[in-house]
Amino acid sequence: MKDRLDFLPVNADDVRARNWSEVDFVYVTGDAYVDHPSFGVSIISRVLEAEGFRVAILSQPDYKSCEDFKRFGRPRLGFLVTGGNIDSMVAHYTVSKKRRSYDYYSAGGKMGARPDRAVIVYSNRIREAYGDVPIIIGGLEASLRRFAHYDYWDDRVRRSILVDSRADLLTYGMGENILRRVAQLIGKGVPIKKIRDVRGTVYLAKRGETVHFDSIETDDYDILKSDKEAYARAFATQYKNTDSVRGKAIIEYYGDKMLVQNPPMPPLEREELDAVYSLPYARDYHPDYDSEGGVPAITEVKHSITHNRGCFGACNFCAIAFHQGREVRSRSVESVISEAKKITELADFKGYINEVGGPTANFRYPSCKRQAENGVCPSKKCLSPTPCKHLEVDHSEYAKMLRDIEALPKVKKVFVRSGIRFDYLTCDPDDSFFRQLVTRHVSGQLKVAPEHCSNNALSMMGKPPIEVYEKFKKKYFALCSEAGLEQYLVPYLMSSHPGSTMKDAVEMALWLKKWGYMPEQVQDFYPTPGTISTVMYYTGIHPMTMKRVEVTTDYHEKALQRALLQYSKPENANLVREALKIAGREDLIGNTPDCLVRPAFAQGGGRYIPDKKKPSGKHTRQPSQRGRASAQSTAQRGKSASQSTAQRGKSASQSTAQRGKSAVQSVSRSKKTKFDRIFGEDASRIRREAAQMSERGGAKRQKSTKNTQKQFQKSKKR
Repeated sequence: MKDRLDFLPVNADDVRARNWSEVDFVYVTGDAYVDHPSFGVSIISRVLEAEGFRVAILSQPDYKSCEDFKRFGRPRLGFLVTGGNIDSMVAHYTVSKKRRSYDYYSAGGKMGARPDRAVIVYSNRIREAYGDVPIIIGGLEASLRRFAHYDYWDDRVRRSILVDSRADLLTYGMGENILRRVAQLIGKGVPIKKIRDVRGTVYLAKRGETVHFDSIETDDYDILKSDKEAYARAFATQYKNTDSVRGKAIIEYYGDKMLVQNPPMPPLEREELDAVYSLPYARDYHPDYDSEGGVPAITEVKHSITHNRGCFGACNFCAIAFHQGREVRSRSVESVISEAKKITELADFKGYINEVGGPTANFRYPSCKRQAENGVCPSKKCLSPTPCKHLEVDHSEYAKMLRDIEALPKVKKVFVRSGIRFDYLTCDPDDSFFRQLVTRHVSGQLKVAPEHCSNNALSMMGKPPIEVYEKFKKKYFALCSEAGLEQYLVPYLMSSHPGSTMKDAVEMALWLKKWGYMPEQVQDFYPTPGTISTVMYYTGIHPMTMKRVEVTTDYHEKALQRALLQYSKPENANLVREALKIAGREDLIGNTPDCLVRPAFAQGGGRYIPDKKKPSGKHTRQPSQRGRASAQSTAQRGKSASQSTAQRGKSASQSTAQRGKSAVQSVSRSKKTKFDRIFGEDASRIRREAAQMSERGGAKRQKSTKNTQKQFQKSKKR
């Protein structure tokens, strides 16, 4: 039975139960309240609690008025606002902009508990309720939208979220030390409008006001929203200054005001990270959600451990570099073991640690020693297109940590199911960790992220060439075979990334066919704020090179690329044929083993009929491609004829001549004929081949086909 006192207050009764006369901060979040270190709200609230501040959680308040925002009264120091663990628009909409039906971060998975653009809505409701109360926004939604940004859902460049939310201060990145410092200053009586020198914060000031750090300027918002080249240049400036060592303050202008981003806060060092993860988390969702079945998001993380932060992989489509940064920091082995012991004491623990990872599971240290003094290289990547000569590769501590967790009394297995950076792994001359991973930490399948096989597409993604993945795959299966294990790889694949062409998608389909793998799911590129790829999608320009990039924005063309990656699905057949024609690869349409898809039904002389489109004719049924009975008709050369035969007022068949050639059209029936019962699944193929033979055979064979048709009609009547 959960104790409410193990969680922070969520209502006035909880506040009174703690004998508090007031709260210092009200933390407003778009997610259901889960007190677990995988949730930013839990970490920040526990950090502030450890500093002596009284924090209450206002989870998913009723945003249709300001009344629910008065639940705890006016807080002594201010409101903290976050949209939740992910951007509220991503939580609500698919890449095709359709409303999702399930919300992993809400009780019972119910959709609709938070508004679109939650940070903006919540902040404005707070202003409505309490006027000039200090408001600090943070979390992923605020962090990635801190500058003028392209918004995929509005299809335009929106202002900084700090402007639209009317908040006083924005914190970006990992916020423990930032909010600790800001809270201390406010607690000492410093007005929030005077807090201008804290790293990791963004504020609005009058144009010309003194900035406390070396700074660099970008264009006015009015220019950025209309000039795509200016927008791309501005993002490059922002991206190059995400490093805490060399990063400068950045100024973006809004009329007579300027938005100032102070340089990043340095990442937490190992001792600081250990302290954060040692705080008294309940490691579960709040008991108020028990009646609704709990919060689905806890399922994957409850028995998992995060051991690091930051990622120097820096894929172009990933926002981690813009949020957490490229400087990797990790927890001590002792801290991770301590958390593992806490997990083993949970009532529902069955002996399996589901994951020991982070943004990238097998990163434990900065990529090189030069970073301590010089920071991360602003224009170079550590791993792509080839590994940097200064890259330091070491899996020894990670391997030992996994073994130590596995040695705990109640632990049966420790899994690393995803997050392995395979290019970093293959750089390690010592393959002992690779062997350990394969033999001890894979639960039947390992998820990895090659994303594509075309080196053109991979270069646009900031990923290594496909040869690196092929090397990893070969080694993986060799080690599995050596150990006598039947294990698999599940690749994450992406379609329609900026720079990826239809020919690249065809190359991907052929690669999958050669491998003998058909992905169940393919991620279509999702343009979200804070990534190089999103800038390419919007501007058609690579912001780091300012070179033009071919971009797919049309929904249908995106569907064609996605269909190619799942070419064997029957429902994708027409899309695959269309894509192959566009790519000039009609040689891959046919019945030979090398082809990706069979010809369209009636192809070779008849009219092309889409799978889901009914042919003309009032009573004509949709043609079937699954072996159902069909009637065939042919017309004499040089003539144009149509013929329909009604049978008991039900089905009808129709024939037309096209460009002086015969047409073959099938009409589906509700019941199988004798022909179908005899030949089964081969019935459709036999009819199709017979029709093609009839066209080549001349008048004599056409006559024979007509006789065959009559026999089929008689069979149907019987």
